[in-house]
Amino acid sequence: MKHRQLLESLDHGRVIRAIEEAEQKCSGEIRVHIQPGAHGREVRHVAEKTFERLGMTKTELRNGVLLFILSRDQKFAILGDKGVNDKVSEGYWEAIAGELRNRFRAGEFTEGIVDAIEQVGKLLAEHFPFCPTTDVNELTNELSIEHDEQHPPESGR
Repeated sequence: MKHRQLLESLDHGRVIRAIEEAEQKCSGEIRVHIQPGAHGREVRHVAEKTFERLGMTKTELRNGVLLFILSRDQKFAILGDKGVNDKVSEGYWEAIAGELRNRFRAGEFTEGIVDAIEQVGKLLAEHFPFCPTTDVNELTNELSIEHDEQHPPESGR
């Protein structure tokens, strides 16, 4: 799959709304990062570096979760920060990534990402419930997108 093809078929607004809705039920932070490939490195290694670069380790309760997507390779990593990982079983993230992989194979990009966000949101709401007097949105809900150097985004996008 081409990176541009994924980005053009993805309903960015729907993904952002899913993040907003999930975060209204918890104090956790969810980010989605999409990039073309891992440039010869292991997906997990690149995802961990991206997790740090996006400030995911700076939430007060260490309860951020990153959905990391390599579009060309259709590889996925879902990473939780320390506060979240202390609460989930070892195979939890792999199960969500497997479901995401299946949805991508079926061409259901937006639906797959939204479903993954909803699953993460339920987990975060269970362990980090929303408190209207203290919770603030610590990280942006916008998608983080790294563009392919060979095919930069069209202007105005």
